[in-house]
Amino acid sequence: MDPRLHKRIMLFYLGGVINAFLGIYVLIEGRSFLPRTTATWLVVFFLAFAAVDFWFPRAIKRKWERDRARAAAGTDPAGKP
Repeated sequence: MDPRLHKRIMLFYLGGVINAFLGIYVLIEGRSFLPRTTATWLVVFFLAFAAVDFWFPRAIKRKWERDRARAAAGTDPAGKP
């Protein structure tokens, strides 16, 4: 795998961990210094972005593997011979 692609995937995972940590922190401690609705929206925001940060690297890797298989079969990524 291309080192730049691997680095990008690792950065997405790091962002997911940070977003998950912030979401859990706001869930536990946010109600002490934020209104309930604001804390709830922040938790939803952080955990939604954490989910995207964990899903997107898998999508990138699947696309890379699919493109690599097409290149080995002799077709370009658009599917034309």
